[in-house]
Amino acid sequence: MAWIVNLQRVAMTLLLLSLSLTSFADALVGKKQISLVDKKGVEVVVGDITFYPQAEGSRYELHINHDKFKDYFLSMKEMKCLEGPELWCHLAYPYPQPHEVSNDDLSWLSHDLLFMFKKREDFGANFWNGIYYHMQVDGDLIRGEAQAVDLNLLASPPDDLTVPPLGEPERDEIDHNKRWLPQLIIR
Repeated sequence: MAWIVNLQRVAMTLLLLSLSLTSFADALVGKKQISLVDKKGVEVVVGDITFYPQAEGSRYELHINHDKFKDYFLSMKEMKCLEGPELWCHLAYPYPQPHEVSNDDLSWLSHDLLFMFKKREDFGANFWNGIYYHMQVDGDLIRGEAQAVDLNLLASPPDDLTVPPLGEPERDEIDHNKRWLPQLIIR
């Protein structure tokens, strides 16, 4: 009789483990599409990402589809920008990083998807107009909300390359009605 009780415990443990991994598996496993979403809900696909599960979280490979972007030479730097009501220029994180995420921490991915916005008529690049997408796992999706960040903070490498430098204290909420692409979705 004791073996039946043990078998039931093992079965219950496996069931609970599979249920707890389901949301993780859906959002952070396999190839996904990355879209920026405008104020009206129109999605602009900007690339894809492939997640590879590890013991703790996932490692990822990011591919930005630069065919969707136009080349601009701003402040002595070539930049790839989406054209719309604003220019939305992608700025790749310039320092080594692990390219790892977990259900509770997507900050390295947010650092790989940094943008700078500018009005077409403005001269040069205004790195204080940075956009950081604060991301969270939502079932089988990853959703990101645009936050303001001064990208001048990345002009020199952080003291500790193992810690994402753009934490909550460096970011501010923005008025989503004033920005062209205030949301991000990965699915």
